[in-house]
Amino acid sequence: MMRVVRIIIVLAALAAAVVPLPARLVEAWYSRRLYPAVQGVVTSLSNLFPVALLDVAALLLLVVLVLGFRRRMRATGLVRALVSSVVSLATLTSVVLLVFFVLWGLNYRRVPLDEKLEYDRSLVTREAALKLGGHALLEVNMLHAPAHGLDAGGGTRSPSLETAFGAAQRILGSDRLAVPGVPKRSLLERYFRAAAIDGMTDPFFLEIIINPDTLPFERPFVLVHEWAHLAGYANEAEANFVAWLSCTEGDAMARYSGWMAIFEHVAASLPRADRTSLTSQLAAGPRHDLQTAAARYAMSSPVVRTAALDVYDRYLRANRVHDGVASYSAVVRLMLGAGLEDGRRPRLR
Repeated sequence: MMRVVRIIIVLAALAAAVVPLPARLVEAWYSRRLYPAVQGVVTSLSNLFPVALLDVAALLLLVVLVLGFRRRMRATGLVRALVSSVVSLATLTSVVLLVFFVLWGLNYRRVPLDEKLEYDRSLVTREAALKLGGHALLEVNMLHAPAHGLDAGGGTRSPSLETAFGAAQRILGSDRLAVPGVPKRSLLERYFRAAAIDGMTDPFFLEIIINPDTLPFERPFVLVHEWAHLAGYANEAEANFVAWLSCTEGDAMARYSGWMAIFEHVAASLPRADRTSLTSQLAAGPRHDLQTAAARYAMSSPVVRTAALDVYDRYLRANRVHDGVASYSAVVRLMLGAGLEDGRRPRLR
């Protein structure tokens, strides 16, 4: 009976990973109904714990696996213990995969944001990108002084940012708002530093982990990007879009953070000559902030960073994000196609 159960679990996990589901069905029944209800409960509970529950679960799982292997080896010998452990690990991996899809992962299959907005691919041009970059340039130059006159929050949640996040969700048609996650630290912080990772969303306990090294002007955008994942926007471009939209609804530091992130994405998408021309117009304050961010990035490990990007790229492609890690910068295409080069609000179809 156990053998049959294990086979069923493994086959169910494989089916969940490869069988296509209609995007509109996922959107209607999972992303807009089941998932918001689950997220509200799970994130509210995980917010009560000061530590990352993902760390606790990973450590407990490691202990259980090691003790289980030792028990099997004493009872049956090394070879049979290895075979039994491989079978158990395959079953456990399948269970984890199924839990991943139920708790969060099916959001990768929802209707793409560009199909919900008044999106026109013909608007994605070099000229429109230059116009968006110019608008972002004006914003960061103007917002630098008022933004740096505010307290960045010292790592705590900002009510203003939460309110802005709620406003952005309503603009995008959400009728049930996501519960923002309390930013937590993790045992993975050293890895985050080496891999130049600013934050992550735990898809099992629906909590967020933020690299404590993020700079004050980076933190609002990073924080809301992870909140956007909690709201079911699994695609990185869409999470960036929600983060930008939320930041523009917030205080001066939030707006500065959002426009600075967009400025960097636009600059990276332009040819070198256009990028040089655009960055040369930065005021001293924003230029210094970007230099500080570049110095922090330079402290990461190229080997770890490259390996982490490769692994995450494979993960995104396995979840049908065809651009892989390049989807982060795809937010520029999303903004241009929606006609937001002047910072207008998006309109739903």
